[in-house]
Amino acid sequence: MDITLHVWRQTSTSDTGRFVTYPAKGVSPDMSFLEMLDVVNERLIAEGSSPIAFDHDCREGICGTCGMVINGSPHGPRKLTTTCQLHMRSFKDGDSITVEPWRAAAFPVLRDLVVDRRAFDRIIQAGGFVSVPTGSPPDGNAIPVPKDAAERSMDAAACIGCGACVAACPNASASLFVAAKISHLGLLPQGQAERDARALSMVAQMDAELFGSCTNHGECEASCPKGISLETIARMNRDYLAATITRRPKAGSGGGTG
Repeated sequence: MDITLHVWRQTSTSDTGRFVTYPAKGVSPDMSFLEMLDVVNERLIAEGSSPIAFDHDCREGICGTCGMVINGSPHGPRKLTTTCQLHMRSFKDGDSITVEPWRAAAFPVLRDLVVDRRAFDRIIQAGGFVSVPTGSPPDGNAIPVPKDAAERSMDAAACIGCGACVAACPNASASLFVAAKISHLGLLPQGQAERDARALSMVAQMDAELFGSCTNHGECEASCPKGISLETIARMNRDYLAATITRRPKAGSGGGTG
């Protein structure tokens, strides 16, 4: 196939950036989208031009590193598919493909298709963990976990933190990501001790990173390559509301107004 690419090029965060057109000739339908970009970059390097910068790592759809908007859709046209698992057979000979980075104030563009996603790391650092004493691992059956809770927790834990939900949301909200991380711990017995503090801390950090608010457009669920459900956002909101009540300062502790 012969494809025409319109790729966002930006040398740094302070650069204004622009779209640049590149031909991609002789593309095999069996190539992945990233392999096609590799071939384009080899030609650019041979010509003495700067290659297109993009994030990638496992190329197996599990690390969440790859992420770009393809023809207006995060990760491209196929549902439940990451960019690295998208193959060129999803396109036709002669197609024009527009490729650009995630667009969000909390994800500044570093170079070309690479964005700074450290905001997600700081949200995880705020509460996306379970504190446990060190020592030998406990027996697998020592803590009974209801089957329904285990399944819902595993569904939420499928989140790979790619940021497609933020890129798809018209408000650039990170609610689906944060909700998934809160849910997969809060549904398990091991996560109960810090459940309230986790919800308060992670939501506060999400707001501090200047992500937008959720207004239930549902674009995040539609674009998530792992199919994380909006149900997790409802669960996060319930946990957050409950935490604001149960952790309210007691009268006389200095938290009241008199």
